[in-house]
Amino acid sequence: MSFQRTRMSAERTLMSVIRTSISLISFGFTIFQFFQKLADANTIKAGPSAARHFGQMLVWLGIAMLVLGILYHVQFMRGLRRERESLKAEGLVHGESRYPASMTLVIAFALLAIGLYAIWTMTGPAR
Repeated sequence: MSFQRTRMSAERTLMSVIRTSISLISFGFTIFQFFQKLADANTIKAGPSAARHFGQMLVWLGIAMLVLGILYHVQFMRGLRRERESLKAEGLVHGESRYPASMTLVIAFALLAIGLYAIWTMTGPAR
């Protein structure tokens, strides 16, 4: 059971990374869009590039944090599986519980795709 608790702890850690990445990506995209709409409506001059760059940097930060979180999670889970196999080979673990697919990891990859799409729309050729 300790392996299951450790696995669930790793899932919670990845969920925390996802939560923070969502905040960074959505806040950065909102800042970017807000100032873009103001410039399009001629409310402000077309030069508030600092705010737009700040929004882009928040999105990039969210993407980077998510990539690092995914890499850490995958590395940690591989290590946990190796440890379990080692204990099983020594006869210390007898159960055959398998690790199901991580839905949290699937959601993290989906959010990564959304974040990459967001930064593509922000830095695409139309800008």
